[in-house]
Amino acid sequence: MPDAIGFIGLGVMGEPICRNLARKSGRLVIGFDLADAPLQRLAGVGVTRAASLAQLVAQSNVIFMALPSGKHVEEVCSGPDGLLDHAAAHHTVVDLGTSAVDLTKSLAERFAAKGADYADAPIARTRQAAEEGTLSVMVGAGEAMFAKLKPLIETFATDITRCGPVGSGQVVKILNNMVLMQTVVASAEALETAKRAGLDGPLLFETLMKGSADSFALRNHGMKAMLADTFPERAFSTKYARKDLGYALGLAQSVDIKLEGAELADRLLEQATDEGFGDLYWPVLSRVVAASRRQTKTDVP
Repeated sequence: MPDAIGFIGLGVMGEPICRNLARKSGRLVIGFDLADAPLQRLAGVGVTRAASLAQLVAQSNVIFMALPSGKHVEEVCSGPDGLLDHAAAHHTVVDLGTSAVDLTKSLAERFAAKGADYADAPIARTRQAAEEGTLSVMVGAGEAMFAKLKPLIETFATDITRCGPVGSGQVVKILNNMVLMQTVVASAEALETAKRAGLDGPLLFETLMKGSADSFALRNHGMKAMLADTFPERAFSTKYARKDLGYALGLAQSVDIKLEGAELADRLLEQATDEGFGDLYWPVLSRVVAASRRQTKTDVP
C-alpha cells in the first residue's frame, strides 16, 4: 500500500500548505496542478509531480484537495478519469476548500461506495498563515478518521477543531465566512460614515481596535486593504467571496431561516462584481459603500 500524500491544487493557499506537508510530515508528497510554476517551486522541497490524477491516486493513500470551489471539487472527484474512478479502500480524500454541505455529504457517500473515506477540513486565515503553518482548520470526520488526519493537518495548522461528522466542517467554515463578510460590511460603512463626518479613517480604525469593535476583519481587511484602497488580484476575490456567501444562504434556506445581514453582504458583492471588481480582493465592496448615498422620497420615480 502506498504511503505517500497526494496534493491537488497548488494555488494561493495550496502551494504553501503542500510545502509545509513536504517539509514536516516525513512522507513523500506528490503534487498535481494544471500550472507548471508551483510544481517547479515545490520540487525544491521534494514534492514530486503526478502526470495525471490516476497516477496521483495510484501512488498515494491520503489525498488533499485545495481547490477554488465546490464545482472544481466535483470535477476532480467525479469528472472523467477523476478520483472516484480510481479510489480504493485504502484511500482517504480530504477537501481543504469551502464547498457546499450537500455536495460534501454526497461525495462522502460516493467514496464510501468505493470503500474509501472522505473528510472535509476547510481552512481559515490568510496566505501568510498558510506560509507559516498557522492556519485554523475545521474538520468534518469521525473520531478515528480525525485522529488519523490530525498529525498531517498539524504540519500546516495550529488550531484544529473536529466539528462533527462529515459536512460539519463545511457548516462551520461557511458560517465563519458569513460572519467575516458581514463584519467587513460594517467596517466599510463605519469608515465611509466617519469620512463624511470629517474624521480621519486611520484614526477611526485604530481607535476601534482598542475597544469592543476590534476584530480580525478590522485588523486585516480594514487596516491593510480598505484604508489603503488596495485590493490586489490573486487574493481571495469578490467572485469567490460571493460563492462562499451563496453556500451560507443555501444552508440557511435548507434550515428555513432568513439571513438579512448575509443578504445585504451578498447584494454588495454582486454590485462590486457588476462594477468590474469581481477579480479583485473582496473587501473592494467598500468602494460600493463609499459611492452610495441615502435614498430619499424624491429619488423614487
